[in-house]
Amino acid sequence: MSFLKKLFGKNETKTEEVLVAPITGKVIPLADVPDPVFAQKMMGDGIAIEPTEGTVVSPVNGEIVQFFPTKHAIGIKSETGVEILIHVGLETVGMKGEGFEALVEVGNKVTVGTPLLTFDIELIKEKAKSIVTPVIITNGDILETVSIHEVSDAFKGATALVNWKIKA
Repeated sequence: MSFLKKLFGKNETKTEEVLVAPITGKVIPLADVPDPVFAQKMMGDGIAIEPTEGTVVSPVNGEIVQFFPTKHAIGIKSETGVEILIHVGLETVGMKGEGFEALVEVGNKVTVGTPLLTFDIELIKEKAKSIVTPVIITNGDILETVSIHEVSDAFKGATALVNWKIKA
């Protein structure tokens, strides 16, 4: 089959992908996030990071599909169709965008490491519940396998955190 696809010039669809850290910081299991919506995986599986610096980069190659007006959360659709939500801090929606700066907009194509937004860690510590940042796969139903790496520290754009394979 693969030979025929090559013979007729059809591209094989990418089915496997790696999500790298969108933020530099300490990796925290989702179950330890101090918010039941994330800890109980109501929005999907993933990981969380306690940031040590205020820059979010793209964890995959893909497209920006959602950017909340309050700039605290961003949605990316990866090359394999996996949708990832990066939610900076907990209860940061109430900050109404204060301390956040958007660097991309909906429709932008991004590659691993593309800066997406910046945020003021100290301001979030002062005005929100937590700086812990969940990174969630929101359409996990399309995945055949998900493997979350056991790492304690993450460097943005470099540290592999999650691998997946989508269903055929």
